[in-house]
Amino acid sequence: MNLWDLIRDFLGNLFAFDQAHPLLFTQFYFWAFFALVFAVFSCFHSKVLLRNGYLFACSLFFYYKTSGVFLALLVFVIVYNFLAAKWLHRTKNERGRTAITALSVVVDLGILAYFKYAYFLADFVGNLFGLSIQVHDVLGEFLNAVTGTSAFRVDAIILPVGISFFTFQAVSYIVDVKRQKIEPVRNFLDFGFYLSFFPQLVAGPIVRAVEFVQQLHKPYNLSRRWFGIAIFWIMNGLMKKLILADYLAVNFADRVFENPLMYSGFENLSALFCYSLQVYADFSGYTDIATGVAMLFGFYLPQNFNSPYKAENTQQFWRRWHMTLSRWLRDYLYIPLGGNRNASAGTFIIIGAIAVIGSFLSGSWWVAFGVFVLAFGIGIWAWLRPDDRKLITTNINSMNTMLLGGLWHGASWNFMIWGGLNGVGMVIYKIWTKRAPWVKLLIISIITALCFALAYYTGYPVWNLFFVWTLIILVGTVVKTLIRHFCHSERSEESHLSRAWDIFQTFVFITFTRLFFRSGSNLDPALANEQAWNTAKNMVNQIGGHWDLSLVPAMAWQHRTVLILFVVGMIIHWLPDRFKRRYRLTFASLPLFWMALVVVAILVFIYQFITADLQSFIYFQF
Repeated sequence: MNLWDLIRDFLGNLFAFDQAHPLLFTQFYFWAFFALVFAVFSCFHSKVLLRNGYLFACSLFFYYKTSGVFLALLVFVIVYNFLAAKWLHRTKNERGRTAITALSVVVDLGILAYFKYAYFLADFVGNLFGLSIQVHDVLGEFLNAVTGTSAFRVDAIILPVGISFFTFQAVSYIVDVKRQKIEPVRNFLDFGFYLSFFPQLVAGPIVRAVEFVQQLHKPYNLSRRWFGIAIFWIMNGLMKKLILADYLAVNFADRVFENPLMYSGFENLSALFCYSLQVYADFSGYTDIATGVAMLFGFYLPQNFNSPYKAENTQQFWRRWHMTLSRWLRDYLYIPLGGNRNASAGTFIIIGAIAVIGSFLSGSWWVAFGVFVLAFGIGIWAWLRPDDRKLITTNINSMNTMLLGGLWHGASWNFMIWGGLNGVGMVIYKIWTKRAPWVKLLIISIITALCFALAYYTGYPVWNLFFVWTLIILVGTVVKTLIRHFCHSERSEESHLSRAWDIFQTFVFITFTRLFFRSGSNLDPALANEQAWNTAKNMVNQIGGHWDLSLVPAMAWQHRTVLILFVVGMIIHWLPDRFKRRYRLTFASLPLFWMALVVVAILVFIYQFITADLQSFIYFQF
C-alpha cells in the first residue's frame, strides 16, 4: 500500500460515520478531535464571527460523527427555527404571532414525537381502530429515494442522539421570542452555533437563548484561574463517569437488572442503590465535562446539578437534579397550565390524555376510570372548599408536569409510574408540612399498621416494602417530634439530626422510584412495556421477599469493592459545599507544572477502572 492509499484510508476513516465508535467524552478520539479544534480556534479566537462560524462547523461535524445521517435533522431544526423566529419578530398581529409560535412548537415537538413515540402511537392507533400498523422510517425511505440506494434502514425508527435536548432548546427559543424576552438572533451562523454547540449538544444541559446568546459576541477571555476550573470540571466528570458510573454498572448494577431472579433480595437492593449513584455520576459527569470544555472555549453553561442527594424533600430534589430540565418544565409547561394560580383548560386536557395513555400502557381501562374518579373527587373537594382551591390546582398542575416529565423519558408504563411517584412525593410533601406534629404521627402510625397487616395477611412482597418504608417514615416522625419537644430553640426543626434524617428519607424514596426508571431504560420500544414491568416486578418480589440474613455478610464481602466504592461516592457527594469549593479553587490555583502532574496522576488512576467496552452516557437515549 502506497502513501496515497494510506492517506486516503486515514481521511476516509476520519470523515466516515462509524456507528460502533461514536465520539464520546470518554474516548481518545474525542480528545484528539478537541485538541485539533482548540488548536485552530486559538488562532482566531478574537474574531467573533469567524470564531462562531468555525465552532458551528465543528459542532456539525461532531454531531455527524455521533449520529451520522441524523445531521440532516439537526440542520433542518436549526434552519426552520431561525426563519420562524425572524417571521415571528416581523409579525405585529398578536393572533398571527400566536399562530406562528404554535406552528413552530408543533413542528419541533412533532419531530421529537415521531422519533421518540412512533411505536407507542402506532400501537395505540392500531389497537383503537383494530388495525395492524407497521412502523417505517420515513426519513430512511426519503434518503434511499434521494440517493437511489437502499443504504438506509427503513424497518425501524432509531432515536437520534440528543434530539430531546436540541428540540427543547428550539422550543424555548421560539417561545422566548414570542414573549419578547429576547430578540431573534440575526446571524444564521450565531444561531446555528447556539443550537448545536457540541459540548452540550447530545446530553445537555438545556441552554436557553437568553443565557447563551449574549455570550456570542463577548471577547474571548479565559483567565488563569478559570482555565484551572475548566480542567478541574473535566477531570471531575471523567472520574464520575469512569470510576463510579461505569464500574458500578458493568460490575454489578447491570448484571442484577438484567436478571433479578438470579440474585438475592440483598443484592437487588444493593444494585438499586448503586444505580441511584450510577445515574447521577453518569449524567452529572457528562455535564461536568461539557462545562469544562465550554469554558476552555470561553463560554459558560448553566448549572445542571447541585448535589441532588442532599435534598431534604422531593420538591427540593427536583430543584437540584437536571436543573435546566426542571426549569424548562416549570416555565414552558407548569406555569402555562396555571402554575400555582389556577387550573386551565390545558390542565383538564392533560388529565384526560394521561388517563388514556396510562390505560393503554398498563393494558387496563381501569386506570382511566380511576383517574377520572379521582379527578371528579378532587373537583368536588375544590367546589366545596374554596379556600383549598389554590392548593388543589397547584398540586394538580405539579402532578401533570411530573407525569409528562416521566413520559418525556419514553412512552413506557414504567416511566409513567416513575414520574407519577415523584409527583406524589411532591404533592404529599406540600400537604404533609402543613399538618400538626401529632396529626403526622397519628396518620403515619395508622398507615404503617395497615401496611403491616396487608403484608402479614396477604404475603405479597410489595406490602413488605411499603411496611418497611412507612416504618422508616414513622421513626423519622417520632425522632423529629422528640427533637421539637426537647429542643427549645426556635430553629430546633433545622437541627443537623433532623436535616440528616430528611436527606436520608428523600434519598431512599428517590432511589426506589429509580427502580421503574432503570427498568424502562435501554430497551427496544416495541418490547419496553412488558419487559420493563417484569423487571420491576421481579426486583420488588426479590427485595420484599424472604431474606436469609445469615448469608448477607458473605454476599457483602463478595461484592465488597462495589459496595466500598458506593459508600465512598456517597460520602464525597455529601461533603459540605464549602469544602468542595475549597479543593476546586486549590486545584485551579496550582502552578501549571503541578497541575499537569495531578492531571496525569488522575488519568493513571482512572485507567485502573476502565472497563473493556466503554459505556455510552445514560442520557444519550433520551
